[in-house]
Amino acid sequence: MVGVKDRETNQVRVQHVPVTDIPHVPGFVAVHAKLGAKVYTDDAPIYDILDAWYDHETVKHSVSEYVNGMAHTQGIESFWSMFKRAHKGTFHKMSPKHLQRYIDEFATRHNLCERDTIEIMASVTAGGVGKRLKYADLIAENGLESGAQSA
Repeated sequence: MVGVKDRETNQVRVQHVPVTDIPHVPGFVAVHAKLGAKVYTDDAPIYDILDAWYDHETVKHSVSEYVNGMAHTQGIESFWSMFKRAHKGTFHKMSPKHLQRYIDEFATRHNLCERDTIEIMASVTAGGVGKRLKYADLIAENGLESGAQSA
């Protein structure tokens, strides 16, 4: 999974990617951040390519550095922490087949958390228009060897 958090709007964008390599991770950032924007990451080598297009600063998690001036990744890490707690405490198993749906649910919860109840209900209801997941599609075999779905 890969995600970004906009510090100004407090909104997250997250996506399941097949592998966390080039071009998947930098490509995701390119879709969600304007060229030249300030981008903060940890020191994973996958992010080095961002230097060409962004004002990119890092924190060196590899040497236990978590904040360096304004550079930190605590916002998106907080989101991942909540997602992981839900996995262990509520869902217990998230099948690869439906992983993006779980991710979308948590991103939506995060992005709506500062709105009042009526606004949240209106947004969630509007987001469901035209979308339907039939039970047969929910439980249909998906060809994965992970045991995510068995008859």
